[in-house]
Amino acid sequence: MGVRGSVRRSQVVTTYGPGALVAVDDESFMVTGIHRWPVQEADAVPERRLEDQLRVHSLYLPPSEGDAFARSRGIPVIRFPLMHSCPGCKRLDWHWHLSDGDRNTCNRCDRPLVPSRFVTACDAGHIEDFPYSRWVHGGGAGEGDHRLELTATGKSAALRDILVKCSCGAIRTLEGAFDRKELSQVARCNGRRPWLGDQEDCGAGLRTLQRGASNVWFSSVRSALSIPPWSDGVFQLLERHWLMLKTIRDPGMLRNVLQGMGAALSAHGHDIDEIVRAVLARQAEEAGDRGDEGNLRRDEYGALLAGREERDQDQQFVAAAGPPPVGLAALFDRVAVVPRLREVRVLVGFTRLHPPAGDESATGSTLAPLANGDTGWLPAIEVKGEGLFLRWDEQRLAGWEASDAVRRRVRDLDERHRVLSEQRKAKHRRPVTPRLVMIHTFAHVLIDQMSLDAGYPAASLRERLFVDEDMRGLLIYTATSDSAGSLGGVVAQGAPDRLEGLVRGAVNRAAWCSADPVCIEATVTGADGLNVSACHACALLPEVSCEERNTLLDRALLVGTPARPELGYFVELMED
Repeated sequence: MGVRGSVRRSQVVTTYGPGALVAVDDESFMVTGIHRWPVQEADAVPERRLEDQLRVHSLYLPPSEGDAFARSRGIPVIRFPLMHSCPGCKRLDWHWHLSDGDRNTCNRCDRPLVPSRFVTACDAGHIEDFPYSRWVHGGGAGEGDHRLELTATGKSAALRDILVKCSCGAIRTLEGAFDRKELSQVARCNGRRPWLGDQEDCGAGLRTLQRGASNVWFSSVRSALSIPPWSDGVFQLLERHWLMLKTIRDPGMLRNVLQGMGAALSAHGHDIDEIVRAVLARQAEEAGDRGDEGNLRRDEYGALLAGREERDQDQQFVAAAGPPPVGLAALFDRVAVVPRLREVRVLVGFTRLHPPAGDESATGSTLAPLANGDTGWLPAIEVKGEGLFLRWDEQRLAGWEASDAVRRRVRDLDERHRVLSEQRKAKHRRPVTPRLVMIHTFAHVLIDQMSLDAGYPAASLRERLFVDEDMRGLLIYTATSDSAGSLGGVVAQGAPDRLEGLVRGAVNRAAWCSADPVCIEATVTGADGLNVSACHACALLPEVSCEERNTLLDRALLVGTPARPELGYFVELMED
């Protein structure tokens, strides 16, 4: 099978990774596990901090041949679902019974075959074809030859007007196919993992899904910013030779080896002494404990606060930190503009039916695997852009979040989040605190305002939250694989004469929603009830912009409510 279709490399990490379904013309395919992907050293994406945290030796760009899905080159795929129907002769059967070889036309009437509209999946990530035969026969097919047909009455597009018929005389509509109890009476999960080519014991209850539904595949992505010193040119140079240099611990021998590599190093403008210091620093750092997600964020938080002057053109992180404008000094105590940054995003697993539970660091048994066995590498992409960082004033924030009214406002949201995390067996759960909800909601309204003032589409702006008991910051940044990430518009918004207007504009737009008073008076909204006062008209963003999948939002913590204006952290910025 040759080239079947193409997607962008970035989509392989976010949308079309292993186990995901890809529609190509009238056909449907599933991306295979990464143990079958042909990767090359030239596609390595170095990011040492993430490699250490994820315990892999390498990160690689998804393989590409024109960004093509193919069986023998590019990213391998398999046909899925396997049940197909023919709109001409109405037969419903496995693809290999209806077609000759790899063709997708009926071997009887030469009409293009249609892949099943429905698949079934369980919470463990297993997926299989909808059990049409067991469905029409009420759980068992009995003996003899059973030939299925799929027909529609034409009265409507409802499931009750889609008929499954068997040559034995059994007939049943698809009404109730999405009912868990109905489906459990005819089939249980067989533990199939087509992307890995195997199956395991399961027996869990199945759910029927539309083949193209968003809950067939949710990515779990880990990311990190490249920060000093690892973002500097000398450390990037080490990545190309690290497999050899990491084992040489004697400084004298190391110097001799580096001098022997002079031609390869001199072109980058770094002297031997600088490279020796960098090698020894990295060796010492690697000898320590591996970091976790919290440590990665704290390192980035510290780098943003400290700032970093531009020293060479290969530098991947440049930031200028300083005090906020006078008009915002009571709310924030630090601002940083980041003219240059690099982010690496890594696909670590996926889920079906529900998004990954818990915070971004949730890995392990809650995620379906990307490969058979340990490949030692993971698919990743790198994106470059610019950003604006804000840190809240510690004294003002502590006083606001100590309010009983504010704590009560968030208490129920935290409880709903806890219950849901337990139900979905989250490995980690970040407590939902007033500062988290407030800073997260502010990130959304700021992105909305910035998309108006800076001219960026909201989907090209992203939030990065630095929030725990010790952190109180927010980074809004562009990090895209196209030119929209480096136009300078975000950095320009950090200028003192613009930043105050940007923040005031965001707060005052958030003070009113076209769905008010229903929106501002709501107590439970959003997916799984994980929002309070937030809707598409005021606070929700494109999902690619949000770290929390548009949950944990409450506009009242920014601007208050008509009855309780003191709930709003930014209430003093609101215009009459």
